[in-house]
Amino acid sequence: MEIVVLRLGHRLERDKRVTTHIGLVSRALGAQGLLLAAEDKGVERSITRVAKRWGGEFFVKTGVRWRDELRNWQKAGGKVCHLTMYGANLHEVIDEIREAAEDVRTPILVVVGAEKVPFEVYETADWNIAIGNQPHSEIAALAIFLDHLQRGQELTARFEHAELEIVPSRRGKEVVVKEEE
Repeated sequence: MEIVVLRLGHRLERDKRVTTHIGLVSRALGAQGLLLAAEDKGVERSITRVAKRWGGEFFVKTGVRWRDELRNWQKAGGKVCHLTMYGANLHEVIDEIREAAEDVRTPILVVVGAEKVPFEVYETADWNIAIGNQPHSEIAALAIFLDHLQRGQELTARFEHAELEIVPSRRGKEVVVKEEE
C-alpha cells in the first residue's frame, strides 16, 4: 500500500515539533514519505536523520505547492484522504478507503492540516475523515488513521538497513546497534 502524508499550514517556529512528529508517525506507521507545504530544512534533516538511523525507505520533501500536489496526485490515479474533525466518521469510510488502496493499488495521500485548512482541500479530497468529532491532536488522528487503514499490520514491520533496532521485551530496554555491512 502506497501512502504519503501532506502536511499543510506548518508555521515555522510554532509547529516545528508537531510537524516533526507528523513525519515520525508517518514513517513508523507505514507511510513512504512526507510532503511539507512549507520550506523547513530543519524538520527535513531531523526526520531524514531518524530514517537513516532506524532504517526503512522514507522521503521528506519541503516547500511543495499543496494545490499542485493534490491535483497531480489525483491525475495520477491516487486518492486523497483529508483528516478533519468535520468529516465522515472513520468507521463509516475506512472499508471503502482500504478497498481503493488494496484492490486497485491506488496510492493514498493523507492531508494533515495545522492552521485553518482552505475550503478547497475539503472540496478536492476524495474523503474528509473525522477521527472523532472533538478537538484533538493531528498527530493522534494520523496515527489512528494509519493504523486502521493497514489493520495494524504496520506495527510488526521490520525496517531494512537500520543502524539501530529495539528488541521488544516486557521489562528493560534493549537496543541493538547493527554493524555496517
